[in-house]
Amino acid sequence: MSVIQLSDLSDRRLRPYSGMTDGQLKRGEGFRRDNPQGLFIGESGRVIERALDAGVRPLSVLVDERWLEHDRPIIEKVLDANPDAPVFLATVRQFREITGYEVVRGALACFERPQPHAVEEVLPRARRIAILEDVTNYANMGAIFRSAAALGMDAVLISPSCHDPYYRRCARVSMGAVFQVPWARIPGESDWAPSLVPQLRERGFVTAAMALRDNSLSLRDRRLAQADRLAVVLGTEGDGLRESTIGACDHTVLIPMAHQVDSLNVAAAAAIAFWELAQ
Repeated sequence: MSVIQLSDLSDRRLRPYSGMTDGQLKRGEGFRRDNPQGLFIGESGRVIERALDAGVRPLSVLVDERWLEHDRPIIEKVLDANPDAPVFLATVRQFREITGYEVVRGALACFERPQPHAVEEVLPRARRIAILEDVTNYANMGAIFRSAAALGMDAVLISPSCHDPYYRRCARVSMGAVFQVPWARIPGESDWAPSLVPQLRERGFVTAAMALRDNSLSLRDRRLAQADRLAVVLGTEGDGLRESTIGACDHTVLIPMAHQVDSLNVAAAAAIAFWELAQ
């Protein structure tokens, strides 16, 4: 394995690691001609490995000299996927200067964004899906994907306003699960449910909106577990689901709780719902 010991930190190829925001990476600013889908940064060996396993194309690696031997197997896997990917080796000071990171969890890799899935592509073989509405916190988004992968959800749909699952910190929190569970962003306006839910119903999906209502079903209600195809709909951390979303769904569902606690963090609620309903 050959590496490039950094001497010129102004090298254009280092810009994705330091000089670009996540929005600029997504748009591929300055790199779109070569990578029309845009870019993203994978942080840590687990994220990089799962991106590679999903067939995502790596473009380069940046590694702190302290992590070179530890991450050698994953770097070699990157080079197996793309022998032309440069491996940049930085000193501790250089790595901090480039990235701004005080705490390092291993190598970083720059990837080309894969072609996004359409909703129609992820549904045909799915029996249990999660739909996320306006989840804008990267940690919650990553945790939900990790639970979806671990607890048997077949796909995830995200509303137009949801956080980007390929955002570096979101992918890291998910432990790379954003590359394991098929997902698609719902097209169109933020008020997605009145048009999409009828389409799901035509495909045989029962839709269950997680919301506190007097007529909400318990998560343990047998009608949910017995549904052949089920979509679990979860809302934003603060306000929950839109009224139009709740109105469009077949059921509202709540998690029975004690001590007069009426709600949970959306990532915790998602994990419980997936465990109960993804069987």
